[in-house]
Formats: sequence, C-alpha cells, structure tokens
Amino acid sequence: MITVTDLELRAGSRILLSDATLRIQPGDRIGLVGRNGAGKTTTLRVLAGEGQPYAGAVQRTGELGYLPQDPREGDLDVTAKDRVLSARGLDQLLRDMEKAQSAMAELIDDAERAVAVRRYGQLEERFAALGGYAAESEAARICANLGLEDRVLEQDLRTLSGGQRRRVELARILFAAAEAGAGGRSNTTLLLDEPTNHLDADSIAWLRGFLRAHTGGLVVISHDVELLAAVVNKVWFLDATRGEADIYNMSWDRYLQARAADEKRRRRERANAEKKASALRAQAEKMRAKATKAVAAQNMLKRADRMLADLEEERVADRVARIRFPQPAACGRTPLTAGGLAKSYGSLEVFAGVDLAIDRGSRVVVLGLNGAGKTTLLRLLGGMEQPDSGRVVPGYGLRIGYYAQEHETLDHEASVWQNIRHAAPDAPEQQLRNLLGTFLFRGEQLDQPAGTLSGGEKTRLALAGLVSSAANVLLLDEPTNNLDPASREQVLDALRRYEGAVVLVTHDPGAVEALQPERVILLPDGTEDHWSAEYLELVQLA
Repeated sequence: MITVTDLELRAGSRILLSDATLRIQPGDRIGLVGRNGAGKTTTLRVLAGEGQPYAGAVQRTGELGYLPQDPREGDLDVTAKDRVLSARGLDQLLRDMEKAQSAMAELIDDAERAVAVRRYGQLEERFAALGGYAAESEAARICANLGLEDRVLEQDLRTLSGGQRRRVELARILFAAAEAGAGGRSNTTLLLDEPTNHLDADSIAWLRGFLRAHTGGLVVISHDVELLAAVVNKVWFLDATRGEADIYNMSWDRYLQARAADEKRRRRERANAEKKASALRAQAEKMRAKATKAVAAQNMLKRADRMLADLEEERVADRVARIRFPQPAACGRTPLTAGGLAKSYGSLEVFAGVDLAIDRGSRVVVLGLNGAGKTTLLRLLGGMEQPDSGRVVPGYGLRIGYYAQEHETLDHEASVWQNIRHAAPDAPEQQLRNLLGTFLFRGEQLDQPAGTLSGGEKTRLALAGLVSSAANVLLLDEPTNNLDPASREQVLDALRRYEGAVVLVTHDPGAVEALQPERVILLPDGTEDHWSAEYLELVQLA
C-alpha cells in the first residue's frame, strides 16, 4: 500500500501538483492520466521512491514493482532469463545448485562429496520454498506471453534491443507480482509507465488480462485507451493548468462520461454567471452617474466580480505542439541505398542480405516480429552502427533525420536548449526559440535537463530536433510512442504532409495509414514487396 500526504511536485518553479493526498490499496487499479508534461511520470517516480517530492510525504508498505519508461541499464552481461528469475532470487540459486551438482559428480573424497550433497540439499530446499521448477516454468510462460522467445532468454541483455530489454524488465516485475501471498493473493503494488510500449497485439491482450486479475494495487500511465477501459477502476487526472489531481472512483468509461458532464456543467454555470454579472455591471453603470447611488453601484460591481471569482475554473483546451517535418533539402533521385546488409550479436544473426534503395520522396514501412532487427536496420542506415557485411551508400545531397524510440539522439545531461542547438548549430537563435515554443518548450523549461523530461516531452524535443534540420530522408522508430492523443494526431498530420522520404518502424496502424507507404521491407529475410492493405493487419502483430 502507498499513502501520499500533502504532496507537492515541481519542475523548476512550475508547480505540477500541490497538496495532493492519495492512497493506493490492494484492489485499486488506477489510471494516472493527463496531458504530456502534466507530471504523470514525475508522480510515478516519486511513488516508487526513485524521485523526491518538493514537499509532502510518501509512505510505502509491502512489495513494489516499478516499470519506468526507459529500460534500466544495470548489469548488461546477465542473460534475460537470469534477469527475470532474479525477481525471486532464483537466478543465483540455480547457479549455486549447478555448481554443487558438478562438485558431487567430480569430487573423489567421500567427506568432501558428502559436504557437497548436503549443500545441494539445502539449496534445493530453498529453491522449492521459492516455488522451484514450477516458478521457473511460470517465468517462461510470462516471458512467452510478452513476446520473449526462448532464444532471447538465453542472450545477454546487451545483445537485446531497447524494446526487448524493456519487455524483460516488465516480465521480471510481473513474475515477482505473480508470487502468491496468503490465500493466493498478491500484495505487490505495480507502478507501470506505458507498459504496452514495444508490445504486439497478442501481448497487449494478455497484459490486460493479467492486470485485471491482479489483486494488489496498480497505478498505470498509458495512452492505450483499450487497456485503461479494460483494467482501471479508479482514475487520477493531473490537471496541468491548476496543478491539482482530481480523483474519480469509477471505471474508465464512466470517468469519460463524468468528465464530459463536468465540463458541460462548468460551461453552463459560467455562461449563466457571466450573463448575470453583465446585467449587474450594466445596471451599475447607469447608477454610477447619480452621486446618491454611487455606493450601491460599487457594491453591484463587487458582487459581479465575486460571482465570477467563485466559479470553478473552466478547463482550457490543452495546448498542442504544432509539428511540421522539415522542408527537405534538394537531393538526387536515390539519396540512400544499401546492399547485402548483415548484422549479428555474438553468435546470434539478426538478419543478412538486406538490400534496399530509398528514392526521393518514397515511403517505406519496415515490418518484422519483435527482435527481427527493425531498429537495428534503422541504426545501420543512419550510421549509428556499422554492418558486419554489406554497405550503406549515401547518394547526392543526402541529409538524414533519425528519430530513436529510446531517445538516444538526446543528450540527457544537457538542457532542452543545448539539445536543440546541437541539432541545428547554424540556425539563428530566435528561430530555434520560436521552434521550441511551437513544441511547448518555453521560459525556464529551456534550461531543464532533457533527462528530467517526461516520455512525451522527450518525444517532442526529439521531433523538434528533426524539424530544425532540412532532412530529406527521415528514419522514424516508433514516433508516436508516449504521446497523448492530440500530440499523436499532430505527428500523423506531419507524416501526411512531409515531402521527403520516410523509412518507418511502428506498431501504430494509424501511423502507417498516415504515411500511405509504397513499399514494405519484411525482416529478418529482407524481402521487399509493394504495400497492400493486407500488411496493415501485421503492423500491430509485428
């Protein structure tokens, strides 16, 4: 359970949340919602103990499972399987059991072998107490449902993509939460920040079922409205304008109805109050001319002001970043080609023999199951990694703009301003300030370190960097992740309008429809085909 008292959160001098009192109990499945930059990720970090509040207290009891937006680094030399099993301490136990087993087989001295046998027995007893081989099987089942194949589980974390590492971390958290307490109930509180990122449709459907059945507490940030509708029974809305949290003890669908009714009521009350206040002011103006009625007129004006001041604030429409991808620089007919591309990590071959030619203004979608190498291909094309064989050949006038799903193109230690200046070192300062303003970065937020931004804000900053360029080939890796619906629509509209070439990796069918692709590259085989509507069904599965 988590109890929050008089919580205040700030970003610089900007108040994100003030005087909030919240409680998360077993059975609470809470959707934490609000526009990008409202403080959702900051709130979750503070609840998890990863960040400190400006004021107030947070008390935690019981087990906690926290999934941040970005994958944790940690020890990248452990296998994915060991990382998941470490949630219950099974990874080290299994290694110790293997060592004791080897000692039993290799030792000749009877006394030493007897010690090894006792040691193995003690380890096996502890292993059984933690669920034993049934727990190991359960971990494998959770991993499989999240799209982590057996071959992936045997790989070191450093060989996995950012999306795969994030799914390993999610599997680890769910494996820990699945450990039943007394009466078969889990008391773990789950704090999940965009848990459906990098998941295919089948995995998302399975996750919905898992979270709906979870008996501990849950706070989830997600732009997946189907997940919210299926899972949550309580909603916390962070109002960025007022710096307050509104609590709705109801399902997602009822919350949407309540919000709509609430806004309708606010507008009606404000319209009535403004009508009455206007009448009072008009009467006061008539009376003001007479000295004997000046005091009465003044009282009427004060009453009109009070009528408006006592109203609840009508929620203003959220500001939305105005996203327009750059006017592409002039280039040759085929600004980018690649031939015979192959990439392996250790003994694992990701793909081989990939050929492609990106013509001026062309639109290409890259499809493949998780782990098929989609992100790796974009990184090879963008020059962030080198192929094991084959080559990438830049054509005349090539200017690449790369959007990375894990925001690797951002310097998380540098400020918002320093990041945009690095992306466009030759652009006039006022032009860049105006650009950042259209992406909703203003005032002291320009001095904020990029690493402290929310996921949606990082996405906006990375997209602003693209816009500041004159790229004629955009390499876009999940550009709609972490965006609220209004910002997502802006990105989709920008895709429709962009005149340069695009190579797109996405699980979002709406992004593909906006792109209107001409071709598709299927990984890991590297097969190229003309786009058809039949491929749209594969987008969410890939």
